[in-house]
This record gives sequence, structure tokens and C-alpha cells, in this order.
Amino acid sequence: MSDPFVREFLLTFWKIHILHHAEEERGVYGMWMIEELSHHGYRLSPGTLYPILARMAHRGWIKAVEPRSSRDARVYRITPAGAEVLDRLRRALAELDGEVGRRPAEARPARTGRSSRR
Repeated sequence: MSDPFVREFLLTFWKIHILHHAEEERGVYGMWMIEELSHHGYRLSPGTLYPILARMAHRGWIKAVEPRSSRDARVYRITPAGAEVLDRLRRALAELDGEVGRRPAEARPARTGRSSRR
């Protein structure tokens, strides 16, 4: 992706998606997450995803569960702090969708320039 502005927004979407799936009992692992995001039209390389996972773990939002053997994948699960972040994001997204999800003419009555407050 060449547009850094768009990429910055997509990074946020990817993180929300990671938190959402890390909340599931099985958690997430890197290659599965790359495949899952590809089903939504996002193309991430391991070189993009794994640093995101590392930063999210560093912030305490997810926790890596070390594999039982060297053949198993490292699984990431949401932490209580990550669950709180995800809950806040869900509320913010619902509010944002309520406003941005509609076309401007549907969003609210046209402004007349006069205040309705007295």
C-alpha cells in the first residue's frame, strides 16, 4: 500500500480486528490472522502483522501464549486491558457509524444559520 495516510487508518482497523478475534477462546495466531484479514480485502505480510502483534502485546492488549512445542504456533489472547479497549472501541464505532454511516443529507436537518437555542 503506497498511501501512508490510508495505511494509518487501516492499521487501526487491523488492530480492532485482531482484538476482536483474540477475544475468542482459541485466540489468534499470525498466519491465521493474515488469512482472516485477506478475506476482508486486506493484504498483510508477516513483516507487517508481527510488529503490530508485538506492539499490541507491549501495550498489554494481548498476551502471547508460548507454544507447547517448536512446531506449534504462538497464540495471542486478549487481556483484561485489551477487552476494555475493545469495548471502548465498539462503543466509539457504533457512535461513528451512526453519524458517518449515513449520507450527509440523512444525518441531520439542514442548518439555517439560526440557532434553535434561546
